[in-house]
Amino acid sequence: MNILLVYPQYPVTFWSFKHALKFISKKASNVPLGLITIASLLPDCWDKKLTDLNVTSLKDKDIKWADYVFISAMSIQLASVKQIVERCKQLNAKMVAGGPLFTEEYEQYTEIDHLVLNEAEITLPLFIEDLKNGRPKKIYQSDKFADITKTPLPDYSLLKSGAYATAGIQYSRGCPFDCEFCDITALLGRQVRTKTSVQIIAELDQLLKIGWRGSVFFVDDNFIGHKKKLKNELLPAVINWMKLNNNPFSFITEASINLADDKDLMDMMVKAGFTRVFVGIETPEESCLMECNKLHNNNRDLIECVNTIQRKGMEVYAGFIVGFDNDPPNIFQRQIDFIQKSGIITAMVGLLNAPRLSKLYMRLKNEGRISDKFGGDNTNYSMNFIPVMDKNELLKGYQKIIKNIYSCKSYYERVKMFLKQYDPPFHEPLSLNRFMAFIKSIIYIGILKRNSRYFWKLLFWSIFNKPKSFPLAVTYSIYGYHFRRVFKDVS
Repeated sequence: MNILLVYPQYPVTFWSFKHALKFISKKASNVPLGLITIASLLPDCWDKKLTDLNVTSLKDKDIKWADYVFISAMSIQLASVKQIVERCKQLNAKMVAGGPLFTEEYEQYTEIDHLVLNEAEITLPLFIEDLKNGRPKKIYQSDKFADITKTPLPDYSLLKSGAYATAGIQYSRGCPFDCEFCDITALLGRQVRTKTSVQIIAELDQLLKIGWRGSVFFVDDNFIGHKKKLKNELLPAVINWMKLNNNPFSFITEASINLADDKDLMDMMVKAGFTRVFVGIETPEESCLMECNKLHNNNRDLIECVNTIQRKGMEVYAGFIVGFDNDPPNIFQRQIDFIQKSGIITAMVGLLNAPRLSKLYMRLKNEGRISDKFGGDNTNYSMNFIPVMDKNELLKGYQKIIKNIYSCKSYYERVKMFLKQYDPPFHEPLSLNRFMAFIKSIIYIGILKRNSRYFWKLLFWSIFNKPKSFPLAVTYSIYGYHFRRVFKDVS
């Protein structure tokens, strides 16, 4: 069989880093890890092609070539999914779809021939078996969770690896916490399941084999969900592998704030090559943390936790939310003050939304407050429910946060604050892409943009006060350029 694997396009958001990618001549931030894992679950005798619409265009000849078009997507890719489905219908192509978007709202996709939902390690073999027997069903679902120690290596050979800024790898699924606004536990469970260290080392070997160097994202929703196994098995194996292979990668991941409580774990992560970690801080308002059941963030000094992680050598990216029922009128200024005081450079602030499978959605639906479909993007001034606070007041307050934290003055202040306390444990070698990024930053940020004085002040400060931080000063200037482009009205 001929199988075309299609990954939909992401809109331009905080998370896409679209405006920053052009500085390093890349087309997409992250590889479509789910689809290349699906490819490895398909029979070896089937021919497979990958089309990532973030990297290339979808061609009619490829759709006509395929016996089946496989689509995997998240909610934020909905607009692109609609276009793909329409193209396939026009060309009479059979479609198979899965992933979070279709798992959460499968009943809305009557035009899809086969919906292979939940975890593919369980449902995809059932579809393949029925297909071989000539009786494939419309929907495949399971309430069981997969044994990911049996998950095959992703097929990295399908990638145009030079088009991506960051490779992907997955160690665990599930999260021990149960935040009301999150649908991860509904999709993947609260019991943390992990791959073996042997599997992860094999995946790292595979990345090395295709010539990958640089950034690798452990896409786990909470990398430290199984601390004991992480400290006793995976991290020692990765530390040894990195040493044997001359540290070819730097790692990024996501973790809960209680990472700051375990100094040994932080030391091991840094030694293994972890340089950045995304943490969901959400809000400094404790009543809101109680409201959304994010109890592990409560009763702690969140700013000190951030500083502890960053002093250890891992930069903290952080998520923040406004729109909780218990948000006080001054929450917008409090969010601004917290972000500035913490020195978090990449502060992803969004409006609260309720994913379809979250407990928040169920609560709001029972209260008659769901007003729209969940779009997956909480940074585009949209909400899918009626908030307690007046919506106009909420949107104005949200805009106030964005305008403040990503104004040149505030943003560059945070960058400088961070660089003063941060000593990167690894220094990436100079490459042509990085050199060209520096040249482009001079042109696009230092010459063509207003308020360029902040850019030049940061660069000269780093040269004369902390020269080792100069590459990071350039990188963060480019990030700021992206954030301001996303919100064009920010000066």
